[in-house]
Formats: sequence, structure tokens, C-alpha cells
Amino acid sequence: MTVPESSNAGGSSAAGQGNGNGGGPVRIDGPWTHRDVAANGARFHIAEMGEGPLVLLLHGFPQFWWTWRHQLPALAEAGFRAVAMDLRGVGGSDRTPRGYDPANLALDITGVVRSLGEPDAALVGHDLGGYLAWTAAVMRPKLVRRLAVSSMPHPRRWRSSMLSDFAQSRAGSHIWGFQRPWLPERRLTANDGELVGELIRDWSGPKLPDEDAVGTYRRAMLIPSTAHCSIEPYRWMVRSLGRPDGFQFNRRMKRPVRVPTLHLHGSLDPAMRTRSAAGSGEYVEAPYRWRLFDGLGHFPHEEDPAAFSTELVNWLKDPEPDR
Repeated sequence: MTVPESSNAGGSSAAGQGNGNGGGPVRIDGPWTHRDVAANGARFHIAEMGEGPLVLLLHGFPQFWWTWRHQLPALAEAGFRAVAMDLRGVGGSDRTPRGYDPANLALDITGVVRSLGEPDAALVGHDLGGYLAWTAAVMRPKLVRRLAVSSMPHPRRWRSSMLSDFAQSRAGSHIWGFQRPWLPERRLTANDGELVGELIRDWSGPKLPDEDAVGTYRRAMLIPSTAHCSIEPYRWMVRSLGRPDGFQFNRRMKRPVRVPTLHLHGSLDPAMRTRSAAGSGEYVEAPYRWRLFDGLGHFPHEEDPAAFSTELVNWLKDPEPDR
């Protein structure tokens, strides 16, 4: 894999410049602060707020750190150090020519925890960020204090559902479509990122994200190489299904998650079916809590941020999460 020539490979400065929106399309002004941290051979943009135990927030597709704009102040007010990072190749983080397999992306996450000077973190992941949070909890359990995942089953559950459940395979048709070369990137950036808006609207429940938010995600996808880097993890997830590295990763994920886990899901999620996500508890050998948000879609943290934040904060502060 190579990053297209127009990209800002190896640096994130282009992502933070220029459209009059505070710090550009990525470094958006707010009560948080922005900075870069080095980890796992790359540089990662973070937005942080508050003091206390670290809660690291991991975004999904087709978004970036800003998807957690409601949870950052809620967590800070509750007494946590809330940090939302941009994953490799997205937002203000480095666009590198390789490193988009889940094992390496998980090492990015745990590397950021170390770079922040913290002994561990509670990981909160949505969509792809949830997939990587599951992975990090298995690969580096000593660095993960608690785990909260939204809109994403355990990686082994995701694999089996995509291969054996026709309804889930059809719901994830965009992932199969990402396997084509170059065309998906062109579609994501065509007409000022129009497809990004369509995906967010199609995957949401009745409480749609506002148009200003959708416009922000569209602009962020237009940063050179973002579309390509956003798609690469999904290409690995499918293309590795029959390869030795994919078999090795799947075997590795047999190791149980041994930290308290909160699993959040919208009952109307059309991209990740409830039945696919609900069986993930079998991979957790620790207190596991399943929470289904009635009437919400694929983005519960944005569709009903107050309910999502309340559930998350209460669970993080609960000394007995198995109740």
C-alpha cells in the first residue's frame, strides 16, 4: 500500500489548517485543548479535557475525534481526564503508508496511553474504534482498566456474523464495497464528501445528527489521503479472512477480555445488527453489562448524547460494575 501523492504522509499539519473554523476542519475550538503525542512510530492528534483517571475515546468511521464532543465535557465534569484521539490516518494524526491492521492500530492506542503518562485507561470505542478497543484489551490488558464499546461486536463475533449471517453481511455491504481499489476513495470525496453525509443519515435512527455536524465530517474526509487511510482497516479485515495473518489475529482474539466491559448498542442500528453484537459477552471473563438504547441507530453517543453520557459515567464510577 502507498499513500497517494497528494497526501500529507508522515505529518498532520495540513489537517489543522485553514477553513476559518477555529483550528481548521480538525482542531475545532471548544472547552478542550489540542496537542500531538508520539506513539508507535507516528504522531497522533488528541483533544483533552479534565483531570482524573484517564478515559480514552476512540472514534469510528466515517468520523474523527469530534464525534465525542458531547462526552468530553461530561466526563471531565464527572472527574475524569477525557482524551479523544484521532486514529492513524484520520483527522489530525499522521497518514502513514502502512500500519492499518488492527494489531498495529491497537498498539497506537496503548502507545498513546503510555505517552500521556498514565498507567492505564478506560477505553471507550465506537464502530471501528470499538473493534480496536476490544483488540487492545486482549493485547495489552495491563494498560486497559475498563472497556466500553458501542455499535461493534467482539472481532471474532464480527467475523462470524459477516461470514455466516446473510442479514449482517448485507447490512455491512459497504465493507465489501471497500475492497475495490481506488473507487471507494473517489466516492467518499466526490461532491464535497456527499457520501459521508448519506452514510451518517442512513445509519442513524430518528434522532439524526444536525446538518452542521454532518458538514464537519464531510470536510474532514476531504483532507488529502483521509478517505484512503479510513478504508484501509476494513480492507485488511476482509482480505485477511483467508490469509495467515488473519488466522493468527482471529486465534489471538480467543483470549478472553478480563476487564469490566460495558456494551452499548442502538436498537435501530442498520449497519451493525443487534443480534450480531449481543453475543459478544461470551468473550468476556469479567463483569459484562449490555445496554440497548431503544429507538437509536448506529451513533447513540450523538443521537442521544445525554443518555449515552449518563450511562457511561455511571458505569465508570460504579465500584461494582457487575451489579
